[in-house]
Amino acid sequence: MKVEGEKRFALLLAVKDSDYVKKVYGGYVNVFVEALGDEGEKWDLFRVVDGDFPSVDDLQNYEGFVVSGSPHDAYGDDFWILELCFLLQTLFAMQKKVLGICFGHQVLCRALGGKVAKSSSGWDIGVREVSFTQDFYSYRFSDGLDEMPRNLSIIQCHQDEVWELPIGAQVLASSEKTGVEMFAYGENIVGIQGHPEYTKDILDNLIDRLLANGSIEVMKPLELTTLGHMHWRTEQGWSNTGNFSTLLFKLHVTYSQDLSIPASSHSSNLCDLFSKFRNPFLSQ
Repeated sequence: MKVEGEKRFALLLAVKDSDYVKKVYGGYVNVFVEALGDEGEKWDLFRVVDGDFPSVDDLQNYEGFVVSGSPHDAYGDDFWILELCFLLQTLFAMQKKVLGICFGHQVLCRALGGKVAKSSSGWDIGVREVSFTQDFYSYRFSDGLDEMPRNLSIIQCHQDEVWELPIGAQVLASSEKTGVEMFAYGENIVGIQGHPEYTKDILDNLIDRLLANGSIEVMKPLELTTLGHMHWRTEQGWSNTGNFSTLLFKLHVTYSQDLSIPASSHSSNLCDLFSKFRNPFLSQ
């Protein structure tokens, strides 16, 4: 039963909690709620990666849905991914608000008729500057964002990307590496390739795990190029992550170049951005 005045949101978690996130944050659900939630809301967790989905009868009781990142491929044919695609198609038909992040961004695109595949240039890990398109500023959640800069930086960790958008979708942001950093489809779907919910320590731990399982390799001995860039070696070759000092310190979005962001803080300005389009985007 829906409590009068209570807004309910659903997190569709497509990744298993890492030992680090469980120990430090109590699970990814707390990371998302801390970054995107607001006082007086109720957030329900569905571990879709384990086959846990909301019932069809309960979908109408939610104001909005968030689809998390995942180490799985959005173009894969695992049963839970196919079930997730069907759910997202249902939510789209119901005109429910859905925000997809990283894998969520990609699987939204796939479910609604777009194309997702591995990036031809390999992994993007670290901080990436994204540029908003003109369509971003004309989109419905951009009211009151006149002071938003044309470019912002966001934490990235992905090797897949959107290749083709569903017919009628709009590109809201892009970068030098990835053509679709953010997109909107209709009045109720938004995807973003980066991770506004990540903190520096979560990214650091994720990089450590990718190194440990052989997904990426750091140049040995560890060295910086003359331009001060750090590179990862992946299956696709060397991937340039950007300025090394940026990787270490500027892992959180700021309008300025202030590097004094606490290690525990989220990508604050992008989270502020998402808070703005929660109403009316995630909230009806």
